[in-house]
Amino acid sequence: MNLSSLARLSSLSTVFASRILNRSIAFKPISCSSSVSVPHAPTSLNPNLPLFLRPPTFTATLSDLQKWQNWAKTLASSIGSSFTDSDNGPDSEILHRELNWLIEDALQNPKPLLTRNDSEHDIVLQLRADLGDLYTLWKQRIEKRRPFQYIVGCEHWRDLVLSVEEGVLIPRPETELIIDLVDDTIKQNAELNEGLWVDLGTGSGAIAIGIGRILGDSGRVIAIDISPIAVQVASFNVNRYNLQDKISVKQGSWFDPLIEFEGRVAGFVSNPPYIPSGHINGLQAEVGRHEPILALDGGEDGMSDLLHLCNGAALMLKPGGFFAFETNGEDQCLFLVDHMETIHHDSFHNLKIIPDFAGIQRFVTGIRI
Repeated sequence: MNLSSLARLSSLSTVFASRILNRSIAFKPISCSSSVSVPHAPTSLNPNLPLFLRPPTFTATLSDLQKWQNWAKTLASSIGSSFTDSDNGPDSEILHRELNWLIEDALQNPKPLLTRNDSEHDIVLQLRADLGDLYTLWKQRIEKRRPFQYIVGCEHWRDLVLSVEEGVLIPRPETELIIDLVDDTIKQNAELNEGLWVDLGTGSGAIAIGIGRILGDSGRVIAIDISPIAVQVASFNVNRYNLQDKISVKQGSWFDPLIEFEGRVAGFVSNPPYIPSGHINGLQAEVGRHEPILALDGGEDGMSDLLHLCNGAALMLKPGGFFAFETNGEDQCLFLVDHMETIHHDSFHNLKIIPDFAGIQRFVTGIRI
């Protein structure tokens, strides 16, 4: 599945079938010792600034930029459908579209280059990156299959533009539905609107920010990730949308930073690692080679972290609390629901399987009894 589309969105491939799991599951402990101290995100460390936010401190003539553009177009055209044929990657048409987006982000005024006014070839244009860097970036996109979102340093998600970089999972369009599920839930239960919500494995902070913008004045979000890079990027995105008073970003493993909130959480959401380990090498190159394995690999059957989240939700959610977890598809959804009905039959009710935009059974939701 292509990492780009007309809306500059991306998604994981959904062609990898999940295996039905063996019933003998070794549960991981819900949390570590309470003596573990998990600090807030370090404010002195900053992620790379997205290209479109950088100051236009570089210059180049229109003529030189046209030479680069022609070279980049030729490189993109040479791909044809070869990436698509090999691993369902982007074809030349998508790469040409990405090139135009790169131009829009890199130039303070991209119109002369995009409209191809040859009569003005000697004019000087202001750039947010050195022309030599643009050659390097596009070469990385084609030859290394580096994701376009890492090239420009951002991803468009819902109505947000989020900073992303290597070490942080690129937020996917199907994950947007989690925000809608939360919104529907808090409209039905006003108490949850003012409660504490937790985004486990926050990555770029996309889900946490989406929820933070729809909660009431007293509502709060804790966004947790084990990766220090993700914590830095999520903190940057939270601050950029001026939500630092509503969203707290913490570094830690799953429930470890939440010991003091046992039985008090209004809602849990997560897009955890759920790709079976044996399928990682078959992912699209943009995903398998470049995105963090920690955010992709869900263990032998892709269920390791999902089961841990289910067990933790039973302990951490308050009565009436809501959860929504993203999965790899129908098999994982069915297994999670069966697991909860069997192992946690006295903990949850109103368990549902919700499809994504493509009709794939993607999310499992439920309410704490």
